[in-house]
Amino acid sequence: MLTIALSKGRILDDTLPLLAAAGIVPTENPEKSRKLIIPTSQDDVRLLIVRATDVPTYVEHGAADLGVAGKDVLMEYGGQGLYEPLDLKIANCKLMTAGRVGAPEPKGRLRVATKFVNVAKQYYAEQGRQVDIIKLYGSMELAPLVGLADKIIDVVDTGNTLRANGLEPQELICHISSRLVVNKASMKMQHGRIQALIDALQHAIEHHA
Repeated sequence: MLTIALSKGRILDDTLPLLAAAGIVPTENPEKSRKLIIPTSQDDVRLLIVRATDVPTYVEHGAADLGVAGKDVLMEYGGQGLYEPLDLKIANCKLMTAGRVGAPEPKGRLRVATKFVNVAKQYYAEQGRQVDIIKLYGSMELAPLVGLADKIIDVVDTGNTLRANGLEPQELICHISSRLVVNKASMKMQHGRIQALIDALQHAIEHHA
């Protein structure tokens, strides 16, 4: 049995056509089903529906053989225990800093609110800047508005949410897309099957583009 971990939303929507091109189609709609394990058109392939931030954990620990996760999630997770053989070139966005429009740079230590704590620490360490990182799980845009933080680090797609809240995107940390990740033991044990799936997905991406 090959198990593929996916998260609902944009990644799932963008991954399903690629899987379909590789001959893997869920037998029920993952967005509508309450099931968290979804069978597919191939008896020996199933999908696990998990939270985006949990995909690398399921794959690294072998509960899933493969998964699809945003580069932002993988950077935060620190996926040394995972292979990352393929950039699926879907769910593209940017990881950026943002702050209030026209706000002066604060003197002294910068306070940064984000759910990407590890990414933020590394980013500012590379710049040699002293920062206080505040972990938030959502509604990042509030933090600079109510004085919790000077800046936020978040994923930016159109930037409309930032602008609607009086913020502006500032420094680009990196471009984000979704990646296929593979469990290291699975890659050894089921190399032929997994490589065939990687090749089929690669072909689908090139065809899709």
